[in-house]
Amino acid sequence: MGDIPVLKVVVGGEGTVGKTSLIRRYCQGKFESSRVATIGVDFQTQIVKLPDRTVKLSIWDMAGQDRFQVIRGGFYRGSRASALVYDVAHAETFEQLGKWRKEILEVVPEEPFVVVGNKIDLQRVQSAEAARAFASSIGAEYLETSALSGEGVPALFETLARLAAGS
Repeated sequence: MGDIPVLKVVVGGEGTVGKTSLIRRYCQGKFESSRVATIGVDFQTQIVKLPDRTVKLSIWDMAGQDRFQVIRGGFYRGSRASALVYDVAHAETFEQLGKWRKEILEVVPEEPFVVVGNKIDLQRVQSAEAARAFASSIGAEYLETSALSGEGVPALFETLARLAAGS
């Protein structure tokens, strides 16, 4: 089979939108209801089978709190695709996606994105239509997920892998 390429991807968004939970659901198949906030950055790897090849994703989980903004920039370097995650139950997390996109583009100017509405198992306050419109305006796909149930999670990471692989 030869060497499997390692492709770095970033998962960004405000604290508490469920970035770590999405990554753990995908990589470990489990959900932990109580979580400690990510400090700085964390990463996990996972093999993804695409239709035309197999890749290994190096999935970088960025701490969402503002106090970590100063260190995040260095961790974007080498990224091939990014997920912009918001919580459908908290509209203010959606309103911050433009800031996250700008922060990533300052380091990786040609970065492809996927916009992700997480926590679809909760009462929605942010409209999917507005999120789709934002995604469309930046040339990104839009997906919805639930780290709790696992719904949409494989599609999210397969999309990141496809974007990162340029296929």
